[in-house]
Amino acid sequence: MPAGAPPNSVAALDVKIGFLGGSFDPIHFGHLLAAQDAYEQHKLDRLVIVPASQSPMKPGDMQSTAADRLAMVRAATEWDTRIEVSDVELRRGGVSYTIDSARHFRAVYPKDDLYWVIGGDQLPQLHLWKDIEELAKLVEFIFLERPGYPVRATPVVPGLRLHRCDGHLLAISSTELRDRTRRHLSLDYFVPHKAIVYIREKGLYRDQR
Repeated sequence: MPAGAPPNSVAALDVKIGFLGGSFDPIHFGHLLAAQDAYEQHKLDRLVIVPASQSPMKPGDMQSTAADRLAMVRAATEWDTRIEVSDVELRRGGVSYTIDSARHFRAVYPKDDLYWVIGGDQLPQLHLWKDIEELAKLVEFIFLERPGYPVRATPVVPGLRLHRCDGHLLAISSTELRDRTRRHLSLDYFVPHKAIVYIREKGLYRDQR
């Protein structure tokens, strides 16, 4: 108990906030399972999904607008009180570097514990991320390891704080889902229903080549 605290008072605990970034073009159950796995296994208090304006790893890969991707994420998660959605990268525009968002969220939540959730396949390239040493000071990393696909290499970055998370084996890609839409195949069992409805109503991915 802090000095001077009233009798029987309980010191406030730091809030644990996780962040999951990505293009989400479209969002699918693989993304949402990753969010839930990190939330549950690391006992997070909040999980924030952060759609990117433009991924530095996949330039030019996105086919729907920022507004459409944000709407799909919100439609897919609006019922879940554990999950929040941030449009900070979409409003900023340009290439979305994690360091910029980490600086933003650290300023907003100066006393909380911040965790960036990534796939295990991203871990070996983590040392190449922009300003990674500063990033390692601002956030901790939760990496998802799928059964049968152990992460065999970890980056050497001063001060890097890594936390392993058991991820589910769910091989879904947004690229595959866009192709299914073009071929008039069902997105059921891949994408949350409300996001599917949005895709149909807006005619997304139909005319892309």
